[in-house]
Amino acid sequence: MSRIVVTGIGIITALGDTAEENRSALQQGKTGIGRARFFESRYTKTLPLAEINISTEALAEKLHIDPLAATRTDLLALHSARQAIADAQWSNETLQSSKTALIGASTVGGMCLTDEMYADANATSSNGSGYLQSYSNSANTSFLQQQFNVKGIVNTFNTACSSSANAIMYGARLIRNGMADRAIVGGVDSLSKYTVNGFNALMILSDQLCRPFDVERKGLNLGEGAAFLILEKEEGALEKNKYAVVAGYGNSNDAFHPSSTSAEGEGPYLSMKRALDSARLQPGNIDFINAHGTATENNDETESVAMQRLFETVPEFASTKSYTGHTLGAAGAVEAVYSILSLQHQEVYPSLHFEKEIETTKLTPVVSYNKRDLSHIMSNSFGFGGNCTSLIFSKV
Repeated sequence: MSRIVVTGIGIITALGDTAEENRSALQQGKTGIGRARFFESRYTKTLPLAEINISTEALAEKLHIDPLAATRTDLLALHSARQAIADAQWSNETLQSSKTALIGASTVGGMCLTDEMYADANATSSNGSGYLQSYSNSANTSFLQQQFNVKGIVNTFNTACSSSANAIMYGARLIRNGMADRAIVGGVDSLSKYTVNGFNALMILSDQLCRPFDVERKGLNLGEGAAFLILEKEEGALEKNKYAVVAGYGNSNDAFHPSSTSAEGEGPYLSMKRALDSARLQPGNIDFINAHGTATENNDETESVAMQRLFETVPEFASTKSYTGHTLGAAGAVEAVYSILSLQHQEVYPSLHFEKEIETTKLTPVVSYNKRDLSHIMSNSFGFGGNCTSLIFSKV
């Protein structure tokens, strides 16, 4: 069976608008979390946020898009998808082939315009709101489909924080089962009052920089971003640059609580085990784990428990959410890009702000940048509702 390889990557986060800028910040241990400049909320003065350093209007101008014709979510998705497609050197013929799939992911979608839709609907109640069409989480995928004239399979995932990891898994499965020859896969989310207010109501937002896997962790910091990968059959990409192999993937559902995983970490454990089985690897083959690592009380402890259940000796691990904040539906794809950069450059990026391990698990994440031999990296993404997905990327 032909291997599935990554031939293009595109990304924009609070760390930068290219893969190179993101990697540089990761190497330097430079977080993108701070005070928001463009996002308007009553909480911007009290809550750290990982905002991308460009206004929606300026981003639209940079991308040559009418700012009235796209949401911030649409624009972030377009920026990163264009990068990935250019990186893979696809022609328009390839892009518009019926065998090219587009699989997106988002949790916010057009909800970044909730206030505008509400005001518009009340002002023009007889005709409804013009913002309604852009409100769904799938609107940004439809926007990309129209921009690129994609004629193959198009789908959108909304499984909370595992959304874009599931998009990557689904794209790989489409190729593996002969339903597509290649796929654009990834996800996007922008900062939104809807999510900031919602997470704040759950009392899991930290008023300090987040500290994944630290005993004194207080919660997560929200961020925004987008990342897309180009997946192709290896046999069809022989002359191309190949970043990594999508070696395995696994999904499960903890089915324990709407916003928490069980104390035993059953969902995370099963998703990691199924990813290993899919890749035909043993636990000892994993060299590094890009952990979900939200810095919430529940996630970090249950993810640690799950890793200890699966691995006789837990591999080195870290959480890059201490750099980008939690980018929600984009997180799986953003962290997939970081895992691929680790493989490509044989380096691991540390967790930031860690001081002392959780007393019940006593696991310490990587806390300093270092070079090392890497063959297989696991990337974890766990969503509300218990939807857990693990991806394994391997050296070409």
